[in-house]
Amino acid sequence: MTSAAGQSPPTARDSGLVGCRRCTRVWPIETEVCGRCGHALQSRDPQALQKVWAWWLVGVGCYVPANLYPMLETRTLVDSQDATIVGGAVELALHGNWGIAIVILVASVLIPVGKFLVIAALALGVRYRSGLSERLRHQLHEIVEYIGRWSMIDVFVVAILSSLVQLGTLAAIRPGQASLYFALSVIFTMLSAQAFDSRLIWDTDPAPKPAAPAERSPA
Repeated sequence: MTSAAGQSPPTARDSGLVGCRRCTRVWPIETEVCGRCGHALQSRDPQALQKVWAWWLVGVGCYVPANLYPMLETRTLVDSQDATIVGGAVELALHGNWGIAIVILVASVLIPVGKFLVIAALALGVRYRSGLSERLRHQLHEIVEYIGRWSMIDVFVVAILSSLVQLGTLAAIRPGQASLYFALSVIFTMLSAQAFDSRLIWDTDPAPKPAAPAERSPA
């Protein structure tokens, strides 16, 4: 939305205001504590990007062993088998279960890697000028936050199988070490996305230039 003069309306920060991120009440920018809910007020967190990178690095560090260690351990009287995330998907594909294999690969590989790349791109876009528009970057941040709730599908499947398939000494399915690392990776990635302040995207938007006054025609 633009004004009649062709300029974008001033932001709350430009007007000397700060909004409470808990109750949305607006206060003068020098106010430190919200008088309505008692939440600390801060226009921008100077350490926001440091928090994003800290959670991001821990999430990546947990994602590596999540793909190296077995996600599922199957024990029977005559055999024992350990399956990693990718190995289990490949085995399902070889047995003809292409649909389940694709779902596992998308939920366990494509989405987590995509989230890592998008969060890193958003953080770098704030630090350095990005070729993507502010609107597109804001939409990418919303998508990352939305799909974060579906990233635990592998952990849920392993937990359900472990609780259902317990036949004593005959057969048993137990979660492997990768399940813990994968869950931690998902949690840390969600914290990284939540630590990112999307208002920083718009701070890099250059101020619009005032429109040139219309020339009057001679009487």
